[in-house]
Amino acid sequence: MSADHALAEYVDNLVYEPVQVHEHGIDLTVAAVYEVAAPGSIDFGGDELADADLEPVPTELEAPDDEYGWWHLEGGQYVIQHNEFLTGLESAAQLQPRNELLARGGSHPSMLVRDHLPLMPLSVADGGLRLKENARVSTITAFGDS
Repeated sequence: MSADHALAEYVDNLVYEPVQVHEHGIDLTVAAVYEVAAPGSIDFGGDELADADLEPVPTELEAPDDEYGWWHLEGGQYVIQHNEFLTGLESAAQLQPRNELLARGGSHPSMLVRDHLPLMPLSVADGGLRLKENARVSTITAFGDS
């Protein structure tokens, strides 16, 4: 069993495992897109730590019989939430944007994750980005895999 297939045991709520789990990692899908409506705050000691106000960006159906909608994102900064989540992972895994996202002017940070998938900042180039619900935007791999 490859390291990424073993990693799949710790990734719950996959939308469609046969497509998402592959030899190069596990693709993660977008569940929600948010705009920052009001700033959060961070201080040294944590007493004044406050979450930003996030407002969901609505989706639009392109045809009446569509099951999933599209986010029509203008250039700027957003926050995304994945459908999937981690459970019981004991070692770190690497999270990175998919090449398909990067090639279309979108990006999010690469990072090591262990016990959860955080809300992720999403940068969209000036030309904008159309993003469909459940689109595969990220890949997670066992740390140290290439």
